[in-house]
Amino acid sequence: MKIVCFMYPGFTALDLVGPVTAWGAMPDVAFEFVASAKGDVLTDSGLTLRATHDFTDFSTAPDVLLVPGGALPTFEALQDDALLDAIARAGEGAAWVTSVCTGALLLGAAGLLRGYRSASHWTARHYLDQFGAIPDAARVVIDRNRASGGGVTAGIDFGLSMIRHWRGEETSKLIELVLEYAPEPPNACGRPELADAATLAQARALTGPMMPAELVRAAAQRRGFTAG
Repeated sequence: MKIVCFMYPGFTALDLVGPVTAWGAMPDVAFEFVASAKGDVLTDSGLTLRATHDFTDFSTAPDVLLVPGGALPTFEALQDDALLDAIARAGEGAAWVTSVCTGALLLGAAGLLRGYRSASHWTARHYLDQFGAIPDAARVVIDRNRASGGGVTAGIDFGLSMIRHWRGEETSKLIELVLEYAPEPPNACGRPELADAATLAQARALTGPMMPAELVRAAAQRRGFTAG
């Protein structure tokens, strides 16, 4: 199985590392990590990951395309037509087109989500319709050959769900156990409907400036969508 993963400066490392860790436990998997240039890519946490391919030499007919998200750097990446065009090329030939968190916005801007349901981070999900996608609040969404995870940590659920889809329940169960994936969130408030009003207000105030609507509108207009 050939999996092409896109990277760009400032993306959220866990969006990529979560599913890649799960998928890498399957046999016969090969990854290509793609960025504008080969070499180090600095993520939002300060963790550096290495791109093995650039926009000229990645596989254009992979089994899986994966695009991670992030906060402001992802919204800035919506203005990068070279990145969006490369994602579009990979997606047009991919058997599966997938994303985690706000990576769905990049898929959308690349023209790969028209008429498809998609998850995204709860703070950005409403932007999806500007790219012709159908926002879905589920933690993992599979619509035909499009699959997406919600915000950040949902990438692990997404990764295991896709293993179940591709390789069956037994393989998914085995990898889930080997990874000791049995989350026990200490505060049980990791979705807006679970959070108290004060925490939710703080989260909105914190994330709002990191996800500017004007950058979404600009991308939608430039890429030929009718902005909502």
